[in-house]
Amino acid sequence: MQKRILVSTRKGLFELGKAAKGWAVKTASFLGDNVTLALHDPRDGTDYAAINHGHFGIKLHRRDKDKKKWVEIASPKYPEKPEGLVDKDGWGRDVKWSTQLIWALETGGPKQNGTLWAGTMPGGLFRSDDRGTSWHLIETLWHHPDRNKWLGGGADIPGIHSICVDPRDPNTLRVAVSCGGVWRTQDAGKTWIQSAHGMSFDDGPKSEAESPDAQDPHMMVQSPSDPAKFWVQHHAGIFKSVDDAKTWTRVRATPSSFGFGVVVHPKDPNTAWFVPGIKDEKRIPVGGALIVTRTKDGGKTFKSLKKGLPQKHAYDLIFRHALALDDTGRKLAMGSTTGNMWVSENSGDAWNMVSGTLPPVHAIRFAN
Repeated sequence: MQKRILVSTRKGLFELGKAAKGWAVKTASFLGDNVTLALHDPRDGTDYAAINHGHFGIKLHRRDKDKKKWVEIASPKYPEKPEGLVDKDGWGRDVKWSTQLIWALETGGPKQNGTLWAGTMPGGLFRSDDRGTSWHLIETLWHHPDRNKWLGGGADIPGIHSICVDPRDPNTLRVAVSCGGVWRTQDAGKTWIQSAHGMSFDDGPKSEAESPDAQDPHMMVQSPSDPAKFWVQHHAGIFKSVDDAKTWTRVRATPSSFGFGVVVHPKDPNTAWFVPGIKDEKRIPVGGALIVTRTKDGGKTFKSLKKGLPQKHAYDLIFRHALALDDTGRKLAMGSTTGNMWVSENSGDAWNMVSGTLPPVHAIRFAN
């Protein structure tokens, strides 16, 4: 049972536990530092925290099970850019061969103790087989000729923000790239196939709007109970796949299909949750009312869940990693860029505010 919640914020990592009156902040680490992401590894109980120190760079820390002390470990690092190499992104700008952000952290397969995956800006995928003591860049994806088509999303830098390690085969991965589509490997990264076919934007020339390399998935999740099924919260709406992420179909939701986060029930691939916003130019709740939408029938219908959430003058933005679901499928947690955080104990039917005074929330994870 997952008894903790790791909350990564602009000014520290906060750990929540269950108290007599509900969830509450128990401890804080890295106070004042920009903690962008945290990971709990259920295989050995290790916690990881990624920090963006700005001018001083990206750092990664590890805390072993039942320990209080965090220790700095290696961070994913790009090789030196070859002299004279012209490397441009889809906008025609020079690509920086340096880690700008650790945007995704995931464990390897259940029998791959110590294996971790990291997705970064500017679009590199890294692997570690020694609990982050060392990392190596997956060069086949980094040197793929189509990488230079990637555009990048809100940060205008291409980045890998979603990594799905297939529970049937840890050598099969799908990664989602901001304005770079979805990429699939079945041989641990030796070869890659673009896998965003069927995704599309709502405007622009058809050839560009439907180009797999131009698609902007905001978040991608894989069903643990039926691994052939995936959900994506895309810049232009919601998409789902029922064929191992080879093709995608659009799903329409109300009051909006725009958003960032998505989670899928651990035992039911047809049940998923989203947090809608108005649209790209207005990244706030529709009508100033914060809601979570849930489908239980694979996207045919959606229910708006709002009990306990602010329904007037709410301008909370929930980032892609700031909506989390526990391994029972009943507890959800989400935090916003305004420092508000809520937890639901009943699949989103009702929400309780945990705090209204946290720093801006980047990411949330349930942990053992």
